[in-house]
Amino acid sequence: MTADETAAAEAELLRRLRAFEGRPAATDGRGKDPVNAPMIRHWCEAMGDANPAYTGPGAIAPPTMLQAWTMGGLSGHTGRSTAYDELLALLDGAGCTSVVATDCEQEYLRPLRPGDTVTFDAVIESVSPRKTTRLGTGHFVTTRMDVRADGELAGTHRFRILKYAPAAIPPPPKTAAAPEAQRPRPVVNRDNQGFWDGVRDHRLLIQRCTACATLRFPWLPGCNACSSPDWDTVEASGAGTVFSYVVMHHPPFPAFDPPYAVALVELAEGVRMISNITGVPHDKVRIGLPVRLEFLRVDGTLELPVFRGEAA
Repeated sequence: MTADETAAAEAELLRRLRAFEGRPAATDGRGKDPVNAPMIRHWCEAMGDANPAYTGPGAIAPPTMLQAWTMGGLSGHTGRSTAYDELLALLDGAGCTSVVATDCEQEYLRPLRPGDTVTFDAVIESVSPRKTTRLGTGHFVTTRMDVRADGELAGTHRFRILKYAPAAIPPPPKTAAAPEAQRPRPVVNRDNQGFWDGVRDHRLLIQRCTACATLRFPWLPGCNACSSPDWDTVEASGAGTVFSYVVMHHPPFPAFDPPYAVALVELAEGVRMISNITGVPHDKVRIGLPVRLEFLRVDGTLELPVFRGEAA
């Protein structure tokens, strides 16, 4: 095709895509359960959020749970329109067969409380012109969901995806052997500088709020229990257990040698942190496995806290 023919084809595709803007993606959707305390508790436990506003009489749901009350699960929802599926099929036909979620935005208008009945409507808000990214070339599609509690607008959730044609991956150039890859460097800033100073000295430091004595990890600029900005540190004993874990097989990354275990370790002090498990084969890692802190030098300039599995 000539450049003019390509431009005309792209303009026609965009015209057809934008015809979907304003069409409903879901109408009169209804949450499968009222807002309820057990789901709030599960969410807060998973997120490590101990804010007292989410427990006891008069509790509210965490605002970021807004979308959770609208999810249809494996069986889906009634009220879903065909427009969104038709839009995705049109993009598939144009070669945009891959998809990645890019971002979401939420606006909160009133808190959700246990007992509220959640209803929602969703609309295809916008389709972008053709965009080229490192992943490939395609179109950003944004949907907007208006979430209501007992008929009153409680919040808005915007969700954006990129439907794209994957970029061709050029073959690697034939060059001399590349230098040994290094692990990505941690981002060190004013909020976590003290933690990395401790690692340098082979000490695992946990923040402690000086107002309410709550321990917190990872490091934060303020207390998530009482909001105090004042804190000091305590040194972890190094003892812990595997609270949860995954075994990484794919995709491979430079400087990593799969398969390897990455665990959420519960320290004896009660906080949890993510790190690698060493000293035991990846297929022997189990929930409840006792572990002990050690410091692993991974290259000439980087040392990391990891946890060595201990024999039962």
